[in-house]
Amino acid sequence: MIIYLVGISCIGKTTIGKLLADKIDYSFYDLDEEIQDYYKKPIERIQDECLTMNGYREKASVVLDKLFSKNIDSVISGTPSGLKFSYLQVYKRHKDKELISICLNDSFENVLDRLTFYDKDSNPITETLDESKKKRYLKEIRADYNFFKDSYARADFQINIDGVSLNSIPELIINTIGINELMPAANMQYT
Repeated sequence: MIIYLVGISCIGKTTIGKLLADKIDYSFYDLDEEIQDYYKKPIERIQDECLTMNGYREKASVVLDKLFSKNIDSVISGTPSGLKFSYLQVYKRHKDKELISICLNDSFENVLDRLTFYDKDSNPITETLDESKKKRYLKEIRADYNFFKDSYARADFQINIDGVSLNSIPELIINTIGINELMPAANMQYT
């Protein structure tokens, strides 16, 4: 089974995906890291080579297709547009497999608290957020969510992580998607 996590930037797809994969003994893939490994350069450099963001998404969806084609039990943390544009076409092509999409949801304020910043070479940078910047970024987070929300509605499951401790989220996902019923190995591990 492939579990594909989507949601806005800094919702926690990578962190939660790693925790979930560890808990159910699946392989874990961060789509952003896989894209950088495949093209041998940072994401922003790849985006600079493309005429449009859609052109970048088409390039990146090649990597998603390769991950889905592995046919191994895995958790994949996707991109904010993970069920939109060319990513959606790849997802639909592989939907005949055991493939579950999960949209993670949280309050915009919690996402703001998790914002991370990177330079063009994907190196983390520190940015201090004063009240003015917080207000601006909160507005951008809302705008991003509104832009992608129709695609998030396509996910097989919606999981709200607001107020849930990080270490409890994998169990919440397992219980929500009914993994115990879907996987014999999970039955042995969780019953």
